[in-house]
Amino acid sequence: MKTLYLMRHGQTLFNKLGKIQGACDSPLTEEGVHQAKIAKAYFENQRIALTSYYSSTQERAADTLEIIIGDKSYQRKKGLKEWNFGLFEGESERLNPKRPPGETSFGDSFVPYGGEASKTVQTRMNDTLLEIMEQGDSEQTLAVSHGGAMYLFIQKWLPYEQVATISFSNCCILEFAYENHEFIFQQAINHTF
Repeated sequence: MKTLYLMRHGQTLFNKLGKIQGACDSPLTEEGVHQAKIAKAYFENQRIALTSYYSSTQERAADTLEIIIGDKSYQRKKGLKEWNFGLFEGESERLNPKRPPGETSFGDSFVPYGGEASKTVQTRMNDTLLEIMEQGDSEQTLAVSHGGAMYLFIQKWLPYEQVATISFSNCCILEFAYENHEFIFQQAINHTF
């Protein structure tokens, strides 16, 4: 059985300012760097021998991963990118639309504004992580992604009632066992900062 550690990037300037950040990017704050160092210490203290490393192609995810693994090589994957929020990018989080009735996420709310549908994000995350976990060196894999994309991914594998109880703080680590093309949720690790 393999293990996937799916981790959210550290705090960014847009996180701190309460701005919508999806396809656009902003740098890690000092707090974000500190959070990544705490995550690094978690892997070291738990003696988790990571065997492969991935990040989204966005700077905030790659920078977080580099703090954790130092100069080890890793792959960037577009499929791990954050949800594209279209014209909402860079705007205040207060402008986020209300969830459509019966939806557990924003659904297609961003599509009319040039953004992605939730199912599109969920499918690309799932396909990318399945591809990663089928690699020969993926016994203990760390993949750094983003809160919205991670939320949609975990909804594929868990009932909404359980997903709603999980916090996706910056540098949260979602641990999954992986076997027979299935992800089995183990735990969410949210560090105290």
